[in-house]
Amino acid sequence: MNIVGLDALVFGVDDVADCARYLIDYGLTPVDTGPDGGRFEGLDGTAILLARRDDPSLPPPLPTASTLRKTIYGVAEAATLDAIAAELGRDRAVRWLADGSLESVDDLGFALGFRVSTPRPLTFAAEAANAPGVSAQRPVNALGVDTNAPPPKPRSLSHVVYFVPDVAKAEAFYADRLGFVTTDRFTKVGPFMRPAGCRDHHTLFMIQTPPFLQGCEHFTFHMGGPTEVLAAGRRMVELGYQSFWGPGRHIFGSNWFWYFNSPFGCHVEYDADMDHHDADWVAREAEANADSSQVFLFQARELWFPSGPPPAKTA
Repeated sequence: MNIVGLDALVFGVDDVADCARYLIDYGLTPVDTGPDGGRFEGLDGTAILLARRDDPSLPPPLPTASTLRKTIYGVAEAATLDAIAAELGRDRAVRWLADGSLESVDDLGFALGFRVSTPRPLTFAAEAANAPGVSAQRPVNALGVDTNAPPPKPRSLSHVVYFVPDVAKAEAFYADRLGFVTTDRFTKVGPFMRPAGCRDHHTLFMIQTPPFLQGCEHFTFHMGGPTEVLAAGRRMVELGYQSFWGPGRHIFGSNWFWYFNSPFGCHVEYDADMDHHDADWVAREAEANADSSQVFLFQARELWFPSGPPPAKTA
């Protein structure tokens, strides 16, 4: 299965205007949007699709309060769509949509979509760093920080995290039926998985939870580097959004992160600099705790600077 990564996530919500404003503040670009929702894109065209909860075109909701209605994966070519249709059609309904995409469900009821991926090519440079002992990545007199630069934009949809009531069953479905690979694992919690056509450490992470929590825990877009994660997160704080976790850097995946609360009923993250893996990688396993989930964690603070006249002299 030549699945290359996430293409879009579809949400059905009660307050479309509030969620749309959040996505725009997060940095996504609205495309063909209106009072009933629309498309909000990263720089490569991967997107969040927003609709009203009662929109009849959406797949049925999960039996919980989750607002995630479908996860859409991009594939490399039409032959992969045919292979997925044949594989999933052995034991569940598979539907071809008018846009040429495929729709079905996984073994736990999450709606899935598949379509040939046509992301826009990105030509932006990654964040450059200067360090002793190596050639400078930034030219002389080129600044690493530009306080007049526009807010950084999310580049590409990175990953989604599910709360699932049966993580073993869910992992088996993605591995056996869709060819996903488990990169690493948190013991008794869940696997970090990637489709065979993607080298990112994970596009899907699943967390074992009680059934009433089933749904989306968070989603994230890749940024251009850790400075962009910090700059974008700082802007979210200044706009009044509540930071949930971060900024910091994970161990599994090595990605920089900053999570925020959102009106979607899930968290939304910025990430950058994720590890890439291939078939030579040997999956790791660790207990899930603060020490195994982050190599360090910062805390956002208000800007502070000591100033003022020297203390008055005393006799």
